[in-house]
Formats: sequence, structure tokens, C-alpha cells
Amino acid sequence: MARADVRGRLLTAGLETLHKRGFNATGVQDITDAAKVPKGSFYNHFESKDALGVEVVNQYGAKAVERRRPLLEGTEPPLVRLRDYFRQLNQLGPATGFSRGCLLGNFGTELPSQSPAIRAALKTAFDDWAQAIAQVIEEAQQAGDVSRDMPAETLANFLLNAWEGAVMRSKVEKGPAALDAFLSVTFNKILT
Repeated sequence: MARADVRGRLLTAGLETLHKRGFNATGVQDITDAAKVPKGSFYNHFESKDALGVEVVNQYGAKAVERRRPLLEGTEPPLVRLRDYFRQLNQLGPATGFSRGCLLGNFGTELPSQSPAIRAALKTAFDDWAQAIAQVIEEAQQAGDVSRDMPAETLANFLLNAWEGAVMRSKVEKGPAALDAFLSVTFNKILT
């Protein structure tokens, strides 16, 4: 088996297993079992589970960039694109039985005090995400659809934080009520 294939299988299995079970509840053996490779091969590709965690955050962030493409490049008005984007994200909850949540949010509550490297990767991913949302809010402000009373960056960070909280609450309640409330309040009260 080629080295790159083993590394790729470990990364794919790591993302899946860590997202499903959490970082601290997942051992290297769980990841190598899921990847169907010997445990020793893990350390040929990653110096530690933390190093894999950083790669997982980066890979998850790269997938999120693809998911944001319609948000940033769509032809609809900015608020329509933003609403559609969050609606699409909200569909991920029911698809997993409201069990997984967002990997960034999960890691963000679990790891910042124990892994500076993962914390730094999370900060970058969250900053990139908020910047994309801010870009669309700024477009809506320029179009006169959103008040300029508050900077787009502040609104974007608030929305991202509120959405992550709604995701956490939906996991607790095993239902969409918090996500539905996020959409309703965001697009009927906050961004009006």
C-alpha cells in the first residue's frame, strides 16, 4: 500500500471517527482500526494524535470553503444567499440524528486548553468562516438591506457564535428547534 494512501486513509478515518466520537474519547487504535491499517503506521504519518487533530481541522475547514462557494459566488441577493447557506447547514443536523454537530464547535469546547496547536487551527478556521459571512453581510449593507449600525465583522461573529450555540442545543434536544429559532431571529430581527 502506498504511503500517501495510508496517510489519506488515516486522515479520512480520523476525521470521521473524531467527529463522531470526540477527540478525547477516540484513541489512535480506534483511528487505525477505522482506516484498516496497523497501529504502527499511524506514527509513520503523524507525530501524535494532536498532529492528526490539526490536519483534521484543516481538512474540515477546506471542505467548509467548498460549502461556502454558493454563499460567496452566488447570483442571488446577499441575504438570500446567507439564509440559504444557513438553511443548508441546518440540514446537517437531521442527517446525523442531531448527534455530531460541527467538528469545529465540538473541538472548540473540548480542546483549547489541552492542545495549543489544535486551538490555533480552530481559530484560523473560525476566523476564515466569520470573514466569509462578513463579506456577504457587507454586501447586504451596501445594498441597503442590512443596517450599517454595526460592523459586518461584528454581526458575522455574532451569527457564527449563535449558530454554533444552536447546533449544540440541537444536539442536546435531539431536534431542530434551536436551529429553526436561529434562522427566524437572524433573518426576521437581527438582519433587518
